[in-house]
Amino acid sequence: MLPPELPPLPALTRAEGELVDHYLATAELLGRVNPARGDDTYAALRAAQALVAEVTRLRDALALMHARGETELHRATLERALRVLDGERRAGRVAVPPPEEAGAGGESGEEGGRGR
Repeated sequence: MLPPELPPLPALTRAEGELVDHYLATAELLGRVNPARGDDTYAALRAAQALVAEVTRLRDALALMHARGETELHRATLERALRVLDGERRAGRVAVPPPEEAGAGGESGEEGGRGR
């Protein structure tokens, strides 16, 4: 049995495609740095280092769009593209997890006031 066919990706300009790709890559890297979800400082450090380069590519895609006169983001089209590319899941690790997931590691979540 074949897996279900994905909906078609909407038509995007090359710059819009780069915007979507680099946005999702940035979100994934930021999720790897999320201290509420990670447990390995080396992995977070590597993701943070890669994040710098990826954000630069994201900025460049937006700068190219602006320079070409693409002054509007076609939100509905870009949203469809993000959904087709599993953007909700890929960007989901950026958010702070719900309390029941956050406490799964056995920690009470109380840090004695650190980080405030």
